Amino acid sequence: MSLPTYDQLMLPLMKLLAEQKEAIKLSSATKILAERSGLSEADLNLRLSSGTKTVFYDRVGWAKTYLVKAGLIQQPSRGLCELSTLGWSIDLSSLSNITNQYLMQFEGFSDYKIGSNHNKNIQNLVLIEEHATSIQTEHLTPAEIIEQSSKELNQTIKDELLNKIKSNSPKFFEQLVVDLLVIMGYGGSHQDAAQAIGKTSDGGIDGIISEDRLGLDKIYIQAKRWENTVGRPDIQQFKGALADQVAKKGVFITTSCFSKEAIESAKKSGIVLIDGDKLTSLMIEFGLGIQIERSFHIYKIDQDRFDEDSF
Repeated sequence: MSLPTYDQLMLPLMKLLAEQKEAIKLSSATKILAERSGLSEADLNLRLSSGTKTVFYDRVGWAKTYLVKAGLIQQPSRGLCELSTLGWSIDLSSLSNITNQYLMQFEGFSDYKIGSNHNKNIQNLVLIEEHATSIQTEHLTPAEIIEQSSKELNQTIKDELLNKIKSNSPKFFEQLVVDLLVIMGYGGSHQDAAQAIGKTSDGGIDGIISEDRLGLDKIYIQAKRWENTVGRPDIQQFKGALADQVAKKGVFITTSCFSKEAIESAKKSGIVLIDGDKLTSLMIEFGLGIQIERSFHIYKIDQDRFDEDSF
């Protein structure tokens, strides 16, 4: 018996969660699925090449991730998972398996796989998924497949980072902003930056930080751990606060997103906007809140070494 793939584990995971009276830890669910799998200890103990986790646990984790993207599983708190209202509405007994193609009917998953600006027609979504799979296996080079997979992994990490940020307090978010700005080279020392952020009471301004280590110019910060879209009135309020301070530079950082009107208003004033997506991208770029699980080297021929005219 071979190890089940992540998609082969999605239906068993759904059925297991349907048996539970309350949310269950993913580690506990994985243990139960392992016991039910009939796999040998050797198979269950098989680890990824990085050695960080077992292949079985990793695949259950990806099964959970895809089901969360589809909205069939929800995570009420860290480490726990349970069926969502949408998940409970599905007759699991009528399904023989759950595949990516099946999940494409759910907007959350289709947005995750091919973006939000897609045709909502279910048949077209299935065709797009099948075409994408065909392209991946027949037309993409190995380097392109690695790049595509890397993007998908990064998007998953970004989503997880944002969820963790939102589950913490506003004070935690302010500290996170401090850490990120210091890593990026702003604020002088970490102590100076920490004193600057979250200490002001001027309307629309959450902090002031040095643009460089010499403190030659100041950047005014608005840091909001929000769920709702930031609109034009919020930018206008920040703009007014900057004008009161005769400030030239402002950065508005949020865990949510900005409306089109807010973006246009910010452009006219030179205010830099950092939404949740940009925030997590910067965290990954500067290594904040993440660790490198493993890295790969892609080699190419050193053509000069084989040019006889060089010898």
